[in-house]
Amino acid sequence: MSQVITNRSRTSRRSLLKGMTAAGARIAVGLPPLASMFNAAGTAYAAAPATGAAEKPIETRFVLWFNGNGIPERYWIPSEEGTDYELTPCLSPLAAWRKDVHVLSGVDNAAANGKGNGHTNSMSGLMTGTDFTGRGPSGPSIDQIIAAKIGTDSRFRSLQIGVAQESFGESMQRNMSWAGYERALPPEMIPHRLFDRLFGAQEEGWVNRKRSILDAVLADASALEKKLPGEDKTRVEEHLSGIRDLERAIAGLPPEYRKVEAPDFDGDMKDWPRIAKLQSDLLVQALATHQTRVASYMLTKCQSITRFPWLGYTSARHHDYTHAEGKTAGADGVEGQRVLRDICRWHVEEFAYLVSKLESVPEGDGTLFDHTSLIYTHEHAEANPHKNSGLAMIVAGGSKKLAKGAHTRVTGTVGDVYVTVADEVVGAGIGKFPTASRKMGALLT
Repeated sequence: MSQVITNRSRTSRRSLLKGMTAAGARIAVGLPPLASMFNAAGTAYAAAPATGAAEKPIETRFVLWFNGNGIPERYWIPSEEGTDYELTPCLSPLAAWRKDVHVLSGVDNAAANGKGNGHTNSMSGLMTGTDFTGRGPSGPSIDQIIAAKIGTDSRFRSLQIGVAQESFGESMQRNMSWAGYERALPPEMIPHRLFDRLFGAQEEGWVNRKRSILDAVLADASALEKKLPGEDKTRVEEHLSGIRDLERAIAGLPPEYRKVEAPDFDGDMKDWPRIAKLQSDLLVQALATHQTRVASYMLTKCQSITRFPWLGYTSARHHDYTHAEGKTAGADGVEGQRVLRDICRWHVEEFAYLVSKLESVPEGDGTLFDHTSLIYTHEHAEANPHKNSGLAMIVAGGSKKLAKGAHTRVTGTVGDVYVTVADEVVGAGIGKFPTASRKMGALLT
């Protein structure tokens, strides 16, 4: 923390900028972490003298990131173990953050057996550790188990965010978050809707973005800034400017991006990288302003059929590239493996973007990334055979409790990874998960 606050009045971490629209709708915009919210060392939220409340630890957050269709292992999994491993082509976008990530391989999806098409049963086992019923999983997903423990004190117990607007398949392909038995929590894939959910309901002026949502809170913001130290005043100004930039970026999307359409067999050419970054920006806003502590992020769907015009791959869809099917060289061929390499590298680029945004937000004596744990996973290891053993995962975050900067071949299940991170790093105290049997010591310092 660049400035220590000692003799100034404290700012509540729950402070909001409030206002009302011309149509009478109430608006509340959360504040980012400010220096005056923390104790002098920046290690905890400051005590509130007026209430006699004690200092409170800085809250932890959890993000579960998912991409569909598995990976090309030769281009994803490093050959070397330990801290001196060489970043593979798929992992190369994480070069600047290799000290903050732990690459895992050898993880087993112990609940992937049973009925399903290979993807659906794998997805059920991966997210919930339970069997696929034919319509969904038999229990809640890991993000919802964690949210039940740490999410009740937030505006949103959890957020479900998506990017690729695919309608292929059934609920198991389209959803990664589940409240319980066959109860899907669909991801929000439209930036317009996610923005309005976080910042307030639209009125006609905002639909066309002729006015800013910030217009309703300018008076409150001006009054607050007069009470803040210089660093915090600058931080609030940057925060509001960032929100306005998001508004403009969303307003600049083509009109068809405001709705979800079933992908045309010969189409589906939307600019998913542009949408992904907007969704990541909105997620960081939600985490930074205490609106949620738990989120799932579904960049592409299970058994994804997205095309990739920004990569130059439009002759087939993602799932087609993982198999021969008469349309491509197939995932086991040289050409197919290279296509999957490039697709998975783009996935990691978007994950790295989220990490960079979390790291850019100051919070106490560190950053928002220091108080966030992320798990990155797929429903398969090698894509073509629908491999459920030896999965590759990434665990990331700035916590000093998390062992980072290494690649480790482990023996254990996805449940072991989840419980280890949830309890030992996030501090959620979930205690158990259907496929967990032990803590994974390699993940801890």
